[in-house]
Amino acid sequence: MITKETVFTKDTENKKITVVRSFDAPLADVWEAWTNPEILDKWWAPKPYRAETREMNFTEGGRWIYAMIGPQGDSSLCKEEFRTIVTEESITNKVSFCDEAYNDNPDFPLMYWNKGFAANGDATTVNIEINFDSEQDLQTIITMGFEEGFKMGLGNLDELLSSRD
Repeated sequence: MITKETVFTKDTENKKITVVRSFDAPLADVWEAWTNPEILDKWWAPKPYRAETREMNFTEGGRWIYAMIGPQGDSSLCKEEFRTIVTEESITNKVSFCDEAYNDNPDFPLMYWNKGFAANGDATTVNIEINFDSEQDLQTIITMGFEEGFKMGLGNLDELLSSRD
């Protein structure tokens, strides 16, 4: 059995956040959960929000467009642009909030994610480094509730993976 605690580290000086989480699931299942839009929609959003994929092209140069929909029907669009993909090993991408035409919303910070996936016996560890253009951008995302929301989403993923047995 592995520790399912999410380790969340803010490094303001270096303008980055590091998130590490292990799952009692094989690498192939965890990878699929991060790359298949039907599965992403089931866990990505912290409850009571939900994620709804509008577009997914999981290739280098492709993108994932999704809406985060609140319990009152309020919605925010987000975009992940895939830069590099090494199957069952890593994904790098630029993440932004966007408008209905999928243009980056300049009112919100850009984030640069590097997601690493590693098998650990029957478990899988996901190590995520999120870089920002400025300390203020990092603080803005934290103030928006990113830490709590992302931990909740990873908890949703853990529940989903546990139910697949």
